Amino acid sequence: MKNYSRLLNPTRRTSRGLIIRLRPPEILLIGFTLLALLGMLLLKLPAMTTAPISWLEALFTAASAITVTGLSVISVAHELSFYGQLVVIVLIQIGGLGFMTLAALTVLLLGRRMPLNQQNLVRESLNQSSLGQIGRLVRIIALFAIIVELIGTALLALDWVPTLGWRHGLWASLFLSISAFNNAGFSIFDNSLSGDVGDPLVNLVITGQFIIGGLGFAVIGELRQRHKHRMSAQTRLILSATLIINLVSMLLLLLLEWNNPATLGGLPHWDDRLWAAWFQAVTPRTAGFHTLDTGALTMPSTLLTMLLMFIGGGPSSTASGIKITTFVVLLLTARAFLQGRNEPVAFQRRMSPETVTKAVAVAMASMLLIFLVLFLLTVTQQHLDFMDLAFETVSAFGTVGLSRGITDQLTPDGQLLLIVTMLLGRVGPLSLGYLVASRRVPGTRFATEHVQIG
Repeated sequence: MKNYSRLLNPTRRTSRGLIIRLRPPEILLIGFTLLALLGMLLLKLPAMTTAPISWLEALFTAASAITVTGLSVISVAHELSFYGQLVVIVLIQIGGLGFMTLAALTVLLLGRRMPLNQQNLVRESLNQSSLGQIGRLVRIIALFAIIVELIGTALLALDWVPTLGWRHGLWASLFLSISAFNNAGFSIFDNSLSGDVGDPLVNLVITGQFIIGGLGFAVIGELRQRHKHRMSAQTRLILSATLIINLVSMLLLLLLEWNNPATLGGLPHWDDRLWAAWFQAVTPRTAGFHTLDTGALTMPSTLLTMLLMFIGGGPSSTASGIKITTFVVLLLTARAFLQGRNEPVAFQRRMSPETVTKAVAVAMASMLLIFLVLFLLTVTQQHLDFMDLAFETVSAFGTVGLSRGITDQLTPDGQLLLIVTMLLGRVGPLSLGYLVASRRVPGTRFATEHVQIG
């Protein structure tokens, strides 16, 4: 119990009696990093692998799992034993729900009340704007995750147990169910889910799980009580934007890939093409599974996929990226400006200036991080194609896990860069800005200056 209290407490005292205050984003970043290092140590144990792997390969795999990314420099299916795969799936569960959430849940299960500073940490981990009913939200998240993952396991088992047998079929169903709900993208099958490209059950269960996980726990909580309260503008915005983006992306991929013999054009039946287009349209929003060869997509489809990876899922979800709310607020702000209005409006609600500022800051910080990482990759990975490097960078930032097949071709420098990118992408661009500079109340109010834009 004392260990959890220390983990959740943002203030620690050194041996000299000095008090060092760690801000919530700092604790999240340090926590994910320490868990990645712990995962590395576990994966280096002889029982975890079928053949020895390097320290860097173990660190990359652990970091990818704890950040629910899915990029891998080894074969999870062949190079990890059952125990190694178990370590990966536990890291995925911790990373998806948030280690702060799980620690808080443990405190609550022990019958303790969370102090205010501990609630602040959980609020930051869940990306919530207020402290209201944090404990209740944590319980709902844990229970909902378990229920969805068990239902997914049971449904997938109907398809895989008859073909793979009880032992392997159940393990594959459980592994893929947890990986899908947490938007991780790790698979214990060769070529992800390409073997089930036209299977309606697998397509619906897997996409359903990572869409639900990517909506955000706050949205799930509101949907659960929709008969009692009217849905907030944010929930309606997330649901409508998710539906529109998914459908538009699917239609664009059908148009762009229908005659591509290496993707949709190579599938014999039209219904297989529809399933594949649907899956490929929704998976970039940080899921990372694929039923088509991502490296064989046309350039327009590749750019579309990169945009979707950049957008990501909903706030307080298992997904990353800049978040769909950030993207929509930016679009609404641009529309308001073009229409001559001062404030963006959605569902008869005005977006506050602070919301717009946050959206701009998140988008700018994200683009700067991606540019910096891509610049360094082009310097250190000159043997690889620029578009492949750009795709890999956005995938790592959005903790997606899709790749054009170059992850295992990266040099140690490149792998370390992606590890850092995955960790920063999981903590979040807004938290990254928080790490750099705390909000300060200005002592002096300066005169307004109008600067020409555009």
